[in-house]
Amino acid sequence: MQRLADFLDGIARLTASIVRWLALLMVLVQFGIVVGRYVFGVNSIAAQESVLYMHASLFMLGAGYTLLVDKHVRVDVFYAKAGDETRRRIDIFGHLILLLPSMLALAYWSWPSVRNSWKILEGPISVGGIEAVFLMKSLIPAFCVLVILQSLALLIRLMLPVSFSRKASA
Repeated sequence: MQRLADFLDGIARLTASIVRWLALLMVLVQFGIVVGRYVFGVNSIAAQESVLYMHASLFMLGAGYTLLVDKHVRVDVFYAKAGDETRRRIDIFGHLILLLPSMLALAYWSWPSVRNSWKILEGPISVGGIEAVFLMKSLIPAFCVLVILQSLALLIRLMLPVSFSRKASA
């Protein structure tokens, strides 16, 4: 089971190592848009939309990695002062009762919109924009899959005996 958890972690790490470059690219494109607009008086709707696409991709595809490195938003009311066993139980509850069902529901309810978008190859958000809204909508199920896979990896580790838990892999 440890190998499966490591494999699932690897998916999150690989995805993050690719999408992290979008942050730099997004800044460079945005800088180019500002320089183009205010120095040269030119504007590109497609370039502006590309920043939106990169931003969406960065956050949606990086969510699984964020869960892996435990940098996600956590309501810390009980968790901060809880002992290790209580934290483990809170994590298991959170994954099984909150995270996984919500990701499955989001994937289920978004799928018809994504499918229809692909069916018609949905065009740009704005006139002159990128003709690929279907790709941006595809980020929703990709987000769900990546978060579900990482949640499963974390659940596997939470269920393993203490000698093979997160403390052993840290």
